[in-house]
Amino acid sequence: MQVLGIESSCDESGVALVQWQGGAAPRLLAHALFSQIDLHQAYGGVVPELASRDHIRRLLPLMRQVLAEAGSRLADVDLVAYTRGPGLAGALLIGAGVGCALAAALGKPVLGVHHLEGHLLSPFLSDDPPQFPFVALLVSGGHTQLMQVQGVGDYVLLGETIDDAAGEAFDKSAKLLGLAYPGGPALARLAIAGDAAAFALPRPLLHSGDLDFSFAGLKTAVLTQVRKLGATPTLQQRADLAASTQAAIVEVLVNKSMRALRDTGLTRLVVAGGVGANAQLRLSLNAACAKVRARVHYPELPLCSDNGAMIALAAAMRVQAGRTRPERSLTFDVKPRWALGAIG
Repeated sequence: MQVLGIESSCDESGVALVQWQGGAAPRLLAHALFSQIDLHQAYGGVVPELASRDHIRRLLPLMRQVLAEAGSRLADVDLVAYTRGPGLAGALLIGAGVGCALAAALGKPVLGVHHLEGHLLSPFLSDDPPQFPFVALLVSGGHTQLMQVQGVGDYVLLGETIDDAAGEAFDKSAKLLGLAYPGGPALARLAIAGDAAAFALPRPLLHSGDLDFSFAGLKTAVLTQVRKLGATPTLQQRADLAASTQAAIVEVLVNKSMRALRDTGLTRLVVAGGVGANAQLRLSLNAACAKVRARVHYPELPLCSDNGAMIALAAAMRVQAGRTRPERSLTFDVKPRWALGAIG
């Protein structure tokens, strides 16, 4: 079976083709991604209307590229999957419309996929795929969650952010430091030259006794330090503040992840989402997991950001596990707000 996946939840257009045969692990045949960074950079963040319009331009050329790289034809596609939510409503509608129209034209079934489930399962396409059960740290855009994962579709929420997510803390702090959009990767690059102990920044909810997160107070603390530095901080001061900010975020994520492993008694951690590409987070989690003899798994770096491969993979794994029955339908809807625990 070949599954064509379409991702359009925000500012990246992704298409991929995944092959699944019987009980064998799904295999990525080809994927293509177009990032809208240049489009939104002038505005300092994503403009939903512009994002939607650009998905219209990109999805079909990306689809042709993927099919060509995989040596497949549209007629070879057995299932079309698209991101149903959560995300920007207009952007989701573009992917849903393309996916459902394509499936109808081909006479093939179609399946709407939860964006976060795609991230959560994306490490199964890596060279070191995890095994169920595990604890999942989802750090994607506006989402920071810890989940106990028993199997496909069997997710228990352990903790989540009560305000800003880790990705938002990275991006908003970067903006305060005068870094261009997207701020998270830029802050991480600047932090390489900085001293992580230079600024005493808070670690919100670090000792709360639960598995929830809060990063809004950290952003406020960064703003306070930026104002203290004045209008012309040196490059070293900015690097030090970037490093201190990153260290605070990473310490909280690592501490809560280790607590989740202890509380559940599990020895396997899966990290997924864009922040999962952060090098300092990976180093710290690797070290912490090694101390307690736990395994930690990540997506391949190109699959940390939003992409079509994770959508095709999630669809294939849901069908394989008997959690979803794809439909042949000309109607569709999207869910801009959709809790992961509600999908079953």
